Amino acid sequence: MNKLKTTLFAACSLVLVTIGTSVKADSSNFAGPYIGLTASGYGIQASSTSSSGVVSEDTTSTTIDKIDIGKVAAVVGIELGYALPLGSAFLIDIGGTYHSGEAKIDHNGGDNETAAVSFTIDDLVTFYIAPTLVLSDTSSLYVKVGLSEADTGVTGDITTPARLSGTTWAIGTRTVLNSGIFIRTEAGYTDYNGISAHGTNAANAAAGAGVQATTAYSAEPTIAFGTISLGFRF
Repeated sequence: MNKLKTTLFAACSLVLVTIGTSVKADSSNFAGPYIGLTASGYGIQASSTSSSGVVSEDTTSTTIDKIDIGKVAAVVGIELGYALPLGSAFLIDIGGTYHSGEAKIDHNGGDNETAAVSFTIDDLVTFYIAPTLVLSDTSSLYVKVGLSEADTGVTGDITTPARLSGTTWAIGTRTVLNSGIFIRTEAGYTDYNGISAHGTNAANAAAGAGVQATTAYSAEPTIAFGTISLGFRF
């Protein structure tokens, strides 16, 4: 993921420095409100960890189970925004996206089926700002930074974690036709805060009755994505 971040920033810097002083285009072709439909492919990387403490009269022991997870999910959504021109070749694009879809992170506790739990991530929302450079009368390049949130859920005998939040970085292009129809392509990633939960059964619950409260689960998801949008500029 660090390599992806480095490549993304290097690409943004190179393009902006190379063409920033030579652009001759009209930013008004891109200005104004817009709405679009999006289709995205998400690659989710998460390190899922569980730890449990077993307490007896004489001893206390802890076991830790760590699993590296890679998942792929496809989601669709909607975007709304407004592009504000700042000169003939530059705009500030402010907007938001909502993606409806679910990604699941499974954590299997081994032979103990009661320890098999999973986290779900869905209803992804991002509010963003995207400095945009106009390349021609129909095409533009932008760098995006946004604040992202997502709902979480669980299956298994564990507590439900808090809502996810994180930061999104992306680079993309936007092509606008004379009719106002536009096509946007984008690639980026989101770093989310950690998910944490623990079992709901009391520590003295009978064996096999569920996940004990002394067992804690956590995951730190990062999402890399590619998105295509089709929309209309008013």
